[in-house]
Amino acid sequence: MTNRQQQTPGIDFAVLTLKDALDLAVLIEEEARDRYEELAAQLVLHRTPGAAAFFAKMVRIEELHRKQLLEERAKAFGEQPVAVRREMIFDVEAPDYDEVRSDMTTREALETALRSEEKAHRFFVSVLSHVQNPEVRKLFEELRDEEVEHQDLVKKELAKLPDDDRFARVDVGDGPAPQ
Repeated sequence: MTNRQQQTPGIDFAVLTLKDALDLAVLIEEEARDRYEELAAQLVLHRTPGAAAFFAKMVRIEELHRKQLLEERAKAFGEQPVAVRREMIFDVEAPDYDEVRSDMTTREALETALRSEEKAHRFFVSVLSHVQNPEVRKLFEELRDEEVEHQDLVKKELAKLPDDDRFARVDVGDGPAPQ
């Protein structure tokens, strides 16, 4: 099973309609938004405000994209029922849970987001070879290109940050004192 098949089981991209493609795109943004929200909340609890704030920013960005796609879908298809369901996707753009640690720096949060945007780009590149519908192809090409724009935004944010202290996680304290 390929990575694409693991991310979107049950979706046949060769026959995907524009309506279903829009629904899929909405779900991808929703999944990423929800994961960033979970991670932001987790990092607030662990008192890593810089990383939490960046993930909260990603929540807003993913939600904005989701709303734009929903508007496009409503304009084209009105109230037609949704056929693509959340359980049909897995980690298309959402950051991996195991990437986040309680002592994560802002730089590491940005690097996690960058990997997620790169993962989403790879996804759209891989599915484009299976898409037959020209409208779906156009949508996925736009989404693929947006992922590159998102990567550029994250890279610009990364460039603004100082380098992380390479000793930040090294335990240099003494061991337990003998009794």
